[in-house]
Amino acid sequence: MARARRNRPRVFAACICSVVLLAGLSACSMQDAQRSMRDMQRDLKKTLAKLTAKPPQPEEPAQPEPTEAAKPAKHAKAAEPVPEPTQQELAEYLRGKLLALSPNDGINDNVEVNFDPSTSTLTVVQPNSHCDQFLSSLDANNVSWDSFDPSDGQDSRNELLRLTVTSVSGKTARACFDVKGQTEAGASTNRVRLLFSLEKAEQVPGFKDKMAKTVKKLIVLSGGVEGKELFQDPHNKSRSNSRSGNN
Repeated sequence: MARARRNRPRVFAACICSVVLLAGLSACSMQDAQRSMRDMQRDLKKTLAKLTAKPPQPEEPAQPEPTEAAKPAKHAKAAEPVPEPTQQELAEYLRGKLLALSPNDGINDNVEVNFDPSTSTLTVVQPNSHCDQFLSSLDANNVSWDSFDPSDGQDSRNELLRLTVTSVSGKTARACFDVKGQTEAGASTNRVRLLFSLEKAEQVPGFKDKMAKTVKKLIVLSGGVEGKELFQDPHNKSRSNSRSGNN
């Protein structure tokens, strides 16, 4: 009994230490638990943030500057229509060709050519005469070409190319005069004839077509009758239909 009484303080102290140790352990466990809980909450927040975050959009590659070839071409400005030649321009073109392509045979030369717009008269001067051509009296429907040899029994001359235009019925196409100003006897008055050197004219590409168009337009602008296509070549028509059928 005495021993028990002596050991009682030790037992009591041991109990107190055990209680203190248990309390300390409990406090440590609680702190650890709280710390673990905070770590778990932090990790959960991070996980949720990762799950709900939008994926990053890929950066668009920088567009290269378009080169000169890649740049869209600007619409070309529509070409303005070429204005039709004036009466004076046509007369000057005709005059130039009559002088440049003159026969130069001493008889049929085109020595000088003048045009009077007030009367629409084309005057062609030759070595031994001159003729006034009245363009307002001409019919552009009746333009024709022919060639002829002006040689005679004494002299040999180069071949000529001749453009002929007839007048409207009842009108005078031209009046011809000799060097003394007297009316030439026997000169036809119902047609106009323009002479060119055949050799020279053949050296000008498309000469006959260009000259015919010039004369027709000049006649119309001078008050003459406008040319019209009254008849169509059936061969040309059939070729045209054949081409349209092949397209």
